[in-house]
Amino acid sequence: MGKILSPPAASTQRALYLYVQCDRCGEKLRARVDLWNELTPEYGEKGEDPISFHCRKVLVGENLCFQPIELNLKFDKGHRPVDKQIKGGKYIDEEEFEKK
Repeated sequence: MGKILSPPAASTQRALYLYVQCDRCGEKLRARVDLWNELTPEYGEKGEDPISFHCRKVLVGENLCFQPIELNLKFDKGHRPVDKQIKGGKYIDEEEFEKK
């Protein structure tokens, strides 16, 4: 059986930071994904080791807008991001986030 409770290899990062901006009010938010604890494994047909992982996060800002921003993230079996979807906002880079 696979190593379900084992953390990823020591060479991987512990967290992934994503930066988003609300479509409605323009508020900028930062999301942290713990790559050791927040990823849900997806198993193949035999159900042994995970073949990939996913994570869903819903962010709500501090302004009076309160629009939920939904992030759906996919990762390969090495916990590296391979796809990201967003509803209610858009992804921005760290530099844009810092321009408050």
